[in-house]
Amino acid sequence: MIVTSLLAGSLLLASGCGTEPSAVTTTGAAPSQSVPSQSVSHAVAPQVEPTGGTPKPTKPEGHTDNPRKVRWLKATPSKDRRSLRVVWWSGVEPCNVLDRVTVRETSKKVTVTLWEGPSSKVQNVACIEIAIQKVTTVKLKKPLGHRKIVDGAKP
Repeated sequence: MIVTSLLAGSLLLASGCGTEPSAVTTTGAAPSQSVPSQSVSHAVAPQVEPTGGTPKPTKPEGHTDNPRKVRWLKATPSKDRRSLRVVWWSGVEPCNVLDRVTVRETSKKVTVTLWEGPSSKVQNVACIEIAIQKVTTVKLKKPLGHRKIVDGAKP
């Protein structure tokens, strides 16, 4: 009887010790409300894209709070070299929304900067911390030619 009680207690203790609360991000929470959160000191993009390997097509929405620059993974020119397909890692909406894309063109380079932030249309939401690959297409004023493509979010 004592062995069974000790075994059951140990099993219960061991199963509780290995669990960890899931990470969430909150937006627009009032200071007086208690909202679950957990900070992440280091994030690694998954090897397999959660959306089945295809980046989620995304258009700038222009209604975010405190947009920030976001680094992109690759910018691929179209066949006619008049637009760029830009791919980056992001998070779920409405916590991570593409606000705008700025393009600065010179004779030597094209600088593309992505801007993201939480949507200003919703308040008091919590989003899971999961990486989602997104893609957007930007049109160029002139064909790319031999100009270099630069990430405007890189220091």
